[in-house]
Amino acid sequence: MNDLHSINEAINKRAGRKLLPSIVVGASIIALVWFALAYHRELFAILVGVAVIFGIREIARAFNVANTYISLPALVIATVILTFATWQGSLAGLAIATAFCLPNLLVFLLWKGPSGFVKSATATTLVLIYLPFLAGFIILLARPFDGFGRVMTFVVLIACNDTFGYLVGVIAGRHPLAPKISPKKTWEGLAGSIFFTIIGGALSFHFLMHEHWWIGALVGLMVVFTATSGDLIESALKRDLSLKDMGTMLPGHGGVLDRIDSALLSGPAVWLAFEVVKRYL
Repeated sequence: MNDLHSINEAINKRAGRKLLPSIVVGASIIALVWFALAYHRELFAILVGVAVIFGIREIARAFNVANTYISLPALVIATVILTFATWQGSLAGLAIATAFCLPNLLVFLLWKGPSGFVKSATATTLVLIYLPFLAGFIILLARPFDGFGRVMTFVVLIACNDTFGYLVGVIAGRHPLAPKISPKKTWEGLAGSIFFTIIGGALSFHFLMHEHWWIGALVGLMVVFTATSGDLIESALKRDLSLKDMGTMLPGHGGVLDRIDSALLSGPAVWLAFEVVKRYL
């Protein structure tokens, strides 16, 4: 028992997070997504919206520490509008809702006066695009008749990238990928992500989407790039704001934003891939 505890502590130290809680939380999120899609796909849109609101709450606190004001209530309202518009109006709904909310959020900031306006306006725009807008593409994945398969394929791709990149990095990681941004990420972990996400993409496209396996392999390779970029972008945000995690809501993961960072940048890419397949292949 002591040996197992020592091994677990060594893994936790090397990975920078606790392994067992991370696995439990990850499995619970996948189960929740599966239930929402299987029971009523509208629930999935609500689930995404709630996750985005928690992410905005975390990033608002982080910006507050850095003396940058963004309005949490206004951004929550904008998230509700974007979530509803995306589900009801598809891509056009997302675009129109974003175009409506952005100027109104900037107008709302005027009551604070000109001091710090540029900083607040820039941060507000970043949060609107980074969270509810990008998350809108994840909601778009669930709208078609094959929405269940699309979202579960998306989940498989993200899970393969994150899980196997993490495991291979812990076991064999020696060479830092981006030491100034994310010291725990390694080239070996990236290689693990590439290998297993390509396999996961090929299998999920074949069995879930009934499409050519090689398309899934290409999409898997694309997701490694987008998911890793999303993770590094969020890490850069934390580094700039002198934070280890965006929050503590999810044991083993940190905050909600720490969990969905790779999915946010991957959502538009996977949605586009499905649209290309539907129209041209």
